[in-house]
Amino acid sequence: MRLMTRKMTDAQLDYERKRAAKANMSLDEWLKSKAAREAKAAQKNAPPPKPKKKGLFSRLIDRANKPL
Repeated sequence: MRLMTRKMTDAQLDYERKRAAKANMSLDEWLKSKAAREAKAAQKNAPPPKPKKKGLFSRLIDRANKPL
């Protein structure tokens, strides 16, 4: 987590320390839980993956079984 704290300014670190104290956590625990919550929210808001295209033989069989 030290890499994450180096990227923050002193004001941002103070703000995060206050938030961590309010939640009765250490700064490292707070940053880990915050990152986990953000990752979970990003995963929830991500669009669903596109369905995989059928293979060549599956498409040919489907086409052969369609009525004219």
